[in-house]
Amino acid sequence: MMLQKYLAKIILVAVLAGLIGCSNTSIIKTKNSNQTGYSFMGKYQKDVNMNYLLYLPKDYEQKDKVPLLLFLHGAGERGDNLELVKVHGPAKLVEKGKDFPFVVVSPQCPKDKRWETNDLIALLDDIILKYKIDENRIYVTGLSMGGNGTWKLAAEIPNRIAAIIPICGWGDPFAAMMMGKLPVWAFHGAKDVVVPVSSSEVMVETMKRNGGEVKFTVYPEANHDAWTETYNNPEIYEWLLKHSLNNVK
Repeated sequence: MMLQKYLAKIILVAVLAGLIGCSNTSIIKTKNSNQTGYSFMGKYQKDVNMNYLLYLPKDYEQKDKVPLLLFLHGAGERGDNLELVKVHGPAKLVEKGKDFPFVVVSPQCPKDKRWETNDLIALLDDIILKYKIDENRIYVTGLSMGGNGTWKLAAEIPNRIAAIIPICGWGDPFAAMMMGKLPVWAFHGAKDVVVPVSSSEVMVETMKRNGGEVKFTVYPEANHDAWTETYNNPEIYEWLLKHSLNNVK
């Protein structure tokens, strides 16, 4: 009976190890106490399933490398209907016939979710693998929830992004300290009652205190919709193209 219990315990441990995945735990020596120190080493894996719109410039085939613009929509465009992504921003302008000098990628966030940085990184990696992307000129922009997603992604991979344009977004001021001199042009409406303008102000001020290259435009009479005027302004796309990882210090 004891042997059977022992074998059953071994089998249970093996099954649990298989469910958890490959991992390794070791003891860390500590001073005499009521606690034991451990070091855990394992892998985190996640399946990513994301729909997106893709735009290729008319001269794409003639180019060796093309800049990439990642557009992140707001909360109202979540779901599994890509037509919703065309309601605002670069995706809307592309649908109306505007030509961009970028590969424009407009993913759709699943219903009841927010932008996950690891999912977006996985998407970027896949796009870079499949298309002729200039990895020195990857730009990110987004509105509202997408503005928040823009700030979060920039904080996670500032060394891979050449410039960002967060619109009426919010973020973690401490994370803003990690972005270094990443060029930022933020936009917000002064009368925004959905995401207060102070949400952008704190991010901008934090970056400025840490030597960041930051521009901040506030529309005095605008409420939450700070994006229509911004995305209709050709100056923002010219500003993006001025920036490359080659000239970001």
